[in-house]
Amino acid sequence: MKYVVVILVVLLGVWLWKKSRADARDEKEEALAKPQKTKQADAPPQIMLSCAVCGVHLPKSDALVGKRGSYCSASHRLQQEG
Repeated sequence: MKYVVVILVVLLGVWLWKKSRADARDEKEEALAKPQKTKQADAPPQIMLSCAVCGVHLPKSDALVGKRGSYCSASHRLQQEG
């Protein structure tokens, strides 16, 4: 009889441990499933330009505009325009 009680207590402990792990996993999945609003997600899309030298695409706000086009860096602008 003593062994039956010990086995039941152990089984109850294992069941409670698994249940708490499952609850924690469910909470984590719910948190990941919720859409998270970020500042960038609310920002409108930016116009993309390509560098006249290397062709890299970059946002208009980051581009350096010169006489012959837009550039990704000052060195490319100097290279193209002299």
